[in-house]
Amino acid sequence: MQNEEIVFGTYTKRSSKGVYQATLNGENGQLEDAKVVTQIGGPTYTTQGPNQILYVVDKQVDQGGVAVVNRKTGEIKQEVLSTGASPAYLGYDAKRQFLYVGNYHKGTAEVYQIAADGQLTLADTFTNHGSGPRPEQESSHVHFTNLTPDQKLAVVDLGTDEIFFFDVQANGKLTHPTTFKFEAGFGPRHIRFSPDGKTAYVLGELSSQLAVLDYMDGQMRLRQIVSTIPADWTEHNGAAALRVTQDGRFVYASNRGNNTVAVFAVQDDGVKLIQLISTEGDFPRDMALNQNETYLVVANQNTDNVSVYVRNPETGMLKLVQQDFLIPEGVRVEFIK
Repeated sequence: MQNEEIVFGTYTKRSSKGVYQATLNGENGQLEDAKVVTQIGGPTYTTQGPNQILYVVDKQVDQGGVAVVNRKTGEIKQEVLSTGASPAYLGYDAKRQFLYVGNYHKGTAEVYQIAADGQLTLADTFTNHGSGPRPEQESSHVHFTNLTPDQKLAVVDLGTDEIFFFDVQANGKLTHPTTFKFEAGFGPRHIRFSPDGKTAYVLGELSSQLAVLDYMDGQMRLRQIVSTIPADWTEHNGAAALRVTQDGRFVYASNRGNNTVAVFAVQDDGVKLIQLISTEGDFPRDMALNQNETYLVVANQNTDNVSVYVRNPETGMLKLVQQDFLIPEGVRVEFIK
């Protein structure tokens, strides 16, 4: 098995310098050769664009936004900044050449047109309003902006317990929204889909629950809700990352607080929790499967370590193969395609 490159987004509150890159050894699952890709403030999320371009969340003093970075040289080609907090999520639309930006603190979703050289121009902004019953839901908090299998833009709002689905026009304008509202306090964070696009999985950060829903043309119907943590867990937990395997048989969710990865097997009527495995660190954020889904890589933000698991493709179960790889304040895990 060949080696693969991984990019790590981080906070830069303590020791991190910015965006890091490392190599996953395909033979033994060991991470190697960590190095800084580019020095930038608070690059908590990344996504690959065209022609070696990496779009990176950017924070400079009292401004936040997106940086356009050459991944090979580390050169910052453009910074799109505005007063206030930096975004939480970036989604890349390769077919239409748009970047979708979710702003947690501003409650907005932005659409940027991407030029041939990767530079960004704002095309449209959606602003949501509202709140929920939990302390973290005092206002709108957009936490996810990316495409559905049928090419709509899904905007997930943790603060208002809503998901919006928009049509995206050729000029980047958002139209014809439909809305699904969860039970108050669910706190949706991320949405993923089955390979056939008919099932949606939504992770509730605030409720530590996974929702299974039927999806079609911007409409959803709730089928099941299951917990991502043990029934006797009483301390704080926030569910974070959500991944679905290419064969659609397994779903993985990370738990910040319980510090585990929850493994779910997909069944005819929903999912079943089959494993809770320690992340061997504190506050696991993002995680990613490598190209052939042999390995799962998880970043622990508070303990500055990345853990790697080998995955049984038949059972979906995980086994730890590395736990002490240093990435400071790791948040985002993205394999380079």
